[in-house]
Amino acid sequence: MKMNRKDRERLLVLKREQRIRDSRDSLWEFCQTISPEFYQEHRWHLKLLSDTLQRLYEGALVNEEGKVYTKLMMNMPPRHGKSRTLINFCKWVLGRKKRNRIITCSYNDDAATDFSRYTRDGIMEGKTYPHEIVYEDIFPESKIKKGNASYHQWALEGEFFNYKGAGIGGSITGKGCNISIVDDPVKDAETALNDRALDKIWTWYSGTFLSRKEEGAIEIVNMTRWAKKDICGRILSGPEGDEWYLLKLEAKNEDGKMLCPDLLSEKSYESLRINMVPEIFRANYHQEPIDQKGKLYKYFQTYTELPENYERIICYVDTADEGNDYLCAIVGVEYEGEIYVIDVLYTKEGMEVTESQTAEFLVRNKVNYCKIESNNGGRGFARNVERILWNDYRTRSIDVQWFHQSKNKKARIIANSSFVMKHIYFPEDWKYRWSKYYEAMNSYQKEGRNRNDDGSDATTGLGEMVNEGFELRIGRV
Repeated sequence: MKMNRKDRERLLVLKREQRIRDSRDSLWEFCQTISPEFYQEHRWHLKLLSDTLQRLYEGALVNEEGKVYTKLMMNMPPRHGKSRTLINFCKWVLGRKKRNRIITCSYNDDAATDFSRYTRDGIMEGKTYPHEIVYEDIFPESKIKKGNASYHQWALEGEFFNYKGAGIGGSITGKGCNISIVDDPVKDAETALNDRALDKIWTWYSGTFLSRKEEGAIEIVNMTRWAKKDICGRILSGPEGDEWYLLKLEAKNEDGKMLCPDLLSEKSYESLRINMVPEIFRANYHQEPIDQKGKLYKYFQTYTELPENYERIICYVDTADEGNDYLCAIVGVEYEGEIYVIDVLYTKEGMEVTESQTAEFLVRNKVNYCKIESNNGGRGFARNVERILWNDYRTRSIDVQWFHQSKNKKARIIANSSFVMKHIYFPEDWKYRWSKYYEAMNSYQKEGRNRNDDGSDATTGLGEMVNEGFELRIGRV
């Protein structure tokens, strides 16, 4: 039946009211209402992002064991709506609850100001046409407080403080938040390749920014995965890495499908791939750290239980050659040509300390055979370890051998890398047990100069003891 004009108007009013109610309840509906031209139904990644943010806010983002996530990490290609959706998220939660307090940080004050201004201006947006639905229609109680609406910090009516934006290194003292957001803390590849700059960002984030987080606050980090030492890399390799929900989307998946062809077509993607520096392209569009491509070890095997009836316990020691080097001693259980690492000593202490440490390390792990490189003082080190084993522990049951390593170190490491990956097993929690060693193994580069190679050198040596055979010196006192 054909409706008359009054019925049509009534239906439009009802649909409008339903749209407003849906926008209050759903971040995705809110985004579609505020920016329908961008948040289109076929852009599934934007709905996934919106739904994930809402579940985080409502305490409905859980892992397989039912544990609630309060921390979200977002890694997505540029210009795919991640920052825009975060801004809408800020507007939406301030409409849901006026007492929410948000602190955001970006790589500098200008970027932080943009984020803050877009959030504030979105709340203040007026109508162009009477039928439009703007923020005030959806959340009429949330209005910007007059006289308290600067770009960097502002509040809603009836509140003392709701939002503050700061650049990395900026001051955020005196304010606390229940929602903390890091948005693009690394400006570009030049910053990502600067260890000092990355250390500065991490120090400010972990020392200053996180200190403003209130108990029970939710945390969001949104950034391109630039380097293994960026904020995401340090978090994921640290003891709290498992507490973060990771939302990682690549511009083009393994099946060759584009994430969103109308935001980045395959033709444009290929043009970028051809013209951009490969490492920067992979970081931006596939979330691969620029210092990841040349990584020697692509994976490591892990174990939960040691094999029974193992053959022997062996140890390889690479002594520190220079002041910046590490002494690295690795103990492993040998079983049918495989090695199960049970302990690691990785330290920069001087030989006057590490000689005793190594002796105690060997006794504690019930080592049968130990091989020590005799280069650059290693022979004297080995003899002193033997002496301490007898004087302090009254044992000669540990067979300690020293030898001169004449082979090229890097060539050895690369040549044995396949054996290390396939036949050496580490405990599942090894990144927490021996974090410095874990970082050294995971950052060793196939090409170029490595800051430290002691971990890879000693691990290679442990593999060589099994792979090339180990000659026991019979009857040596």
